[in-house]
Amino acid sequence: MNTFLKELRQKNDLSQEFLAKQIGISRPTYAQLENGSRKMLVVEAQKISQFFGLSLENFLDGKGNPSPIVEIEKNTKKIKSQKLKSKTPEMRISVPQENAAKFKEVLLYILERIGARPNIGEAVICKLLYFIDFDYYEKYEEQLIGAKYIKNHHGPTPVAFPEIVKEMEQDGDLVRVEKKYFQYDQKKYLPRRKGDLSNFTVREKDLIDEEIERFKDYNAARMKEYSHQDVPWIGTKNSKIIDYEAVFYRTPGYSVRQYDDEI
Repeated sequence: MNTFLKELRQKNDLSQEFLAKQIGISRPTYAQLENGSRKMLVVEAQKISQFFGLSLENFLDGKGNPSPIVEIEKNTKKIKSQKLKSKTPEMRISVPQENAAKFKEVLLYILERIGARPNIGEAVICKLLYFIDFDYYEKYEEQLIGAKYIKNHHGPTPVAFPEIVKEMEQDGDLVRVEKKYFQYDQKKYLPRRKGDLSNFTVREKDLIDEEIERFKDYNAARMKEYSHQDVPWIGTKNSKIIDYEAVFYRTPGYSVRQYDDEI
């Protein structure tokens, strides 16, 4: 149990002090849970399992939520066949080629515009993509990229991001670099070509530009704090897909639609 707890904490990039506060105990007491020198109370196990979005039974058994398996569609029949054969309970997410293509071009466009800024790393980009998608959906009730986003401790994260970036690296569209932003490690991406928005509508391009301008000065910590106050993120359980429909319940400070003008 102590090994599984440590793995959960490190996987989510959390400090012992932070997780101790979530449970309501001191950091030294929490450290005793991880090293096995203190037995975990039931109430502590309940709080920890709830924080990580696990059932109490799975947490006590040392079972985490399965990581989503992302498949970028290239052959529809092949994807369907794989799904029928799969008997695992893992979350399988199929990304239509059209959505993946739009994702790539928007990502490259963002990198071209602000990727060189020292505050813009992977964490900021992921949340910027989230606001592009969810703000567009609230405004026009249509998908822009249409990516799926999952709730984790860091904020909303596009599930397909690692798979798409890997494909883009292989195709020579971008390069990943590791840098330091103050005392923190930071993943950055350098575009190898320009993003092509020629197939995007005027209002899609306008919103993308608005969001880039809006968040260009945010760092990872500020972006995380801001995204954690958005209703779609708040109303989603840990490690679950965030529902686009939740944008229609946003608070005034986050809503981007003028509802008062509607009849």
